[in-house]
Amino acid sequence: MGLFGNKKKLDDGLKKTRNGFFGNILNMMGASEIDDDLYEELEEQLILADVGADMACKLVDQLSAEVKSKHLKTGPQALEALGGIIRQELTPETEFDLTGKPAVILIIGVNGVGKTTSIAKLANLYKSQGKRVMLAAGDTFRAAASEQLAVWAGRADVPLVKAAEGADPAAVIFDAVQSAAARGYDIVICDTAGRLHNKKNLMDELTKIRRSVPKACADASVETLLVLDAITGQNAISQAREFVAAAEATGVILTKLDGTAKGGCVISVKDKLGLPVRFVGVGEGIDDLMVFDPADFAQSLLRKED
Repeated sequence: MGLFGNKKKLDDGLKKTRNGFFGNILNMMGASEIDDDLYEELEEQLILADVGADMACKLVDQLSAEVKSKHLKTGPQALEALGGIIRQELTPETEFDLTGKPAVILIIGVNGVGKTTSIAKLANLYKSQGKRVMLAAGDTFRAAASEQLAVWAGRADVPLVKAAEGADPAAVIFDAVQSAAARGYDIVICDTAGRLHNKKNLMDELTKIRRSVPKACADASVETLLVLDAITGQNAISQAREFVAAAEATGVILTKLDGTAKGGCVISVKDKLGLPVRFVGVGEGIDDLMVFDPADFAQSLLRKED
């Protein structure tokens, strides 16, 4: 899909958010002069849009400082400045690392957030870019998890490495990485357990999985992506904090962005979790996962509906 098609999908995916509280922001700032009342109303609407109180306050403070330093006078000027601030807040410090041979992507997240479908969509995305992709069914604890992933692997038309229920997840991923390296695959996307008994159990399991990757192939790189549900927004972010620490996550996939009017949660993910948003889900189709672009997001979020 071309750049225009991606932007249209993002625009469509953010429609509920744009028609909700961000629509109020667009209407308010499009017709207002800049004063204290504007800042108060903006902060309130940002909180209602699920940006979070701390981030709403931070955005308003940054906007106020920029208005003063650049001598901005009108609401539309302030709105444009707000878009730039949001883009800056969401810009990652580092590139997503796919330099390994193969590049290994571990997918983590609690059950029910769209983890399995995100794996299939990610596989489809990279396959459409000409990459050779393999999946690994590392969630060996949940009944039928491998079978569910196998269905999606079939839809994406990519191979899957799996083992019997209850098998060692690290061993499954070791086999997948070793096989991918031997057969010249570019990317291995690995499912992991969505729920383990406690934090230590989770940390131990994921540490073991991470250690298995360089043992299988010294040239492999590893990224660990946490899947979050945009519909549960700030609640999902709060619940993810300990999970992130235990799992050594490096980025976020935010699913179901098209299903919420409170897409403002995207803005606070990086600030609250210290992790960049790398991908967003904007629909149920296998081609509805997009690489997250902060500039496109800010532009789409603050675009007036036709």
